[in-house]
Amino acid sequence: KFLRALPTKWHLKVTAIQEYKDLSTLLLEELIGNLKAYEVVLEKDSETSKNKKEKYKSLALKAKKVSSAEEASSSDSEDEEYAMAVRDFKKFFRRRGKFIRQPHDDKKAFRKAK
Repeated sequence: KFLRALPTKWHLKVTAIQEYKDLSTLLLEELIGNLKAYEVVLEKDSETSKNKKEKYKSLALKAKKVSSAEEASSSDSEDEEYAMAVRDFKKFFRRRGKFIRQPHDDKKAFRKAK
């Protein structure tokens, strides 16, 4: 009954005691001594893990994007450059006389320019 009342972090030790020793012949003082020794080990482990967490504490920073007038004008100029490139591309194909789009016709969707 005494072993069943222990918290879950003690289950490993309880299982080891149950498998290793005959509980009907185990003295209460011996059982308490084993559990106290295990408690000291648990405390040392928790201190060690706590120190490691403090030693390697990491930080996460959030970045905010601040749009300045210079950045806004550069994005506007990029949009203008893109629009100019599209216009030049369309002009190039119109001058070459290839694939001029005609109204939808049942026979041909595209025809060559004369």
